[in-house]
Amino acid sequence: MANKKIHHGRTMSRDALAINIVGYVLIGIFGLLCVIPFYLIIVASFTSEASLIRNGYPLIPSDFSVQSYLLCLKNPLSILKAYGTTIGVTMAGTLISVFIATMTGYVLSRKDFPWRNQLSFFFFFTTLFSGGLVPWYMLCVRYLNFKNSYLGVLLPLMFSVWNMIIAKSFMAGIPSAISESAKMDGANDLVIFIRLILPLSKPLLATLSLFSALAYWNDWYNCMLYITNENMFTLQYYLQRMLGSAEAMRIVAEKSGMALPSVPLESMKMAMTVIATGPIVLLYPFVQRYFVKGLTIGAVKG
Repeated sequence: MANKKIHHGRTMSRDALAINIVGYVLIGIFGLLCVIPFYLIIVASFTSEASLIRNGYPLIPSDFSVQSYLLCLKNPLSILKAYGTTIGVTMAGTLISVFIATMTGYVLSRKDFPWRNQLSFFFFFTTLFSGGLVPWYMLCVRYLNFKNSYLGVLLPLMFSVWNMIIAKSFMAGIPSAISESAKMDGANDLVIFIRLILPLSKPLLATLSLFSALAYWNDWYNCMLYITNENMFTLQYYLQRMLGSAEAMRIVAEKSGMALPSVPLESMKMAMTVIATGPIVLLYPFVQRYFVKGLTIGAVKG
């Protein structure tokens, strides 16, 4: 009888080991599927245009070239200025966006707030229907005077319903006894939120910060709508305009038969991707553990 139990236990451990191996293999394959495209982008950015056209995207650079980076960085002051604008907008927008999302989520997570369900539905309703681009543009330009103002880049992404829902789900799991005991000691709601709730929400703050930072960093559309001053261009829009100009030159040369210098459009696209995503890729490892924890806790509590 004892031998059967031991044999059964060994069988169970072998099954668990097999499941773990299959799980690790699947995770490894998924990880490679995520890493390989970015690796190919980096390799292609250092490959000559002729080699890309002839051989496609190689795993190993067959014809090393930095021409695409030289063209992208031909005007380094403009690139640095666009970087500075993007970093400033991202930092300010992320700080304000996270504060608004967490503050709104905290209010809607309070069970003693009588209108929390109605307001939650109101916020959710805005994700299904919107007023449209034309009324929004007229409001921002004609009435709020956001033309060539950083507010035109900051305001559209300042409040995210998705971030608010995550914050609400997370903060609903914080024991209400903490707030009640602080109120008994004379603390008001703002003090409770800043000095008690926010320190307990570090995984949430890291998660929302990464979401907001990615949204601001990758945004070029609002810059296209509201910014015409080249000194105020964000990095994404600056690179997009540069690529559009190169493409326009190529089309004009083809239509007119003019002999213009060849522009490595494909490798330029890859180089621009590396330039634009590099800082975010370097930042992610430092917040990754908070990011995963915040998403997991928010999902369980929701």
